[in-house]
Parts: sequence; structure tokens; C-alpha cells
Amino acid sequence: MNVNPFDILTMKKNHPCGCNKMIVLRAGMDFKLRCEGCGHEFMVARSKIEKNIKSIAHVEEKH
Repeated sequence: MNVNPFDILTMKKNHPCGCNKMIVLRAGMDFKLRCEGCGHEFMVARSKIEKNIKSIAHVEEKH
């Protein structure tokens, strides 16, 4: 699964604040995500996140 920093992930389950969109801040063996609704930042293992992704909105790279 190709996930890059600043991509927006739409998750199958909502964050406790009610939003299901997360911004990728760091990608690797684990992801650092920020909730678009409340701004909460957290880290989650890659294996756990990949199961819960509904769609990925890729951000165009700026040169």
C-alpha cells in the first residue's frame, strides 16, 4: 500500500471525535496521524492502519 506524508486517509471507523479523515504526518513501519476533526496526533502500527483504510487521497508533490 503506497501511503506518503500529507496524504489524507479515510478510515472505516471514526475517531472518538466523530471524524474519519486522518492526515499522514509520517509513514514507515508505523504511521503518525493527525485527526482532521480535533487535531489529535497519534502513532499506530502500519499493520493495524492498513486494515482500517477505506480510501487514500494522494496529495500532489510540489516542486
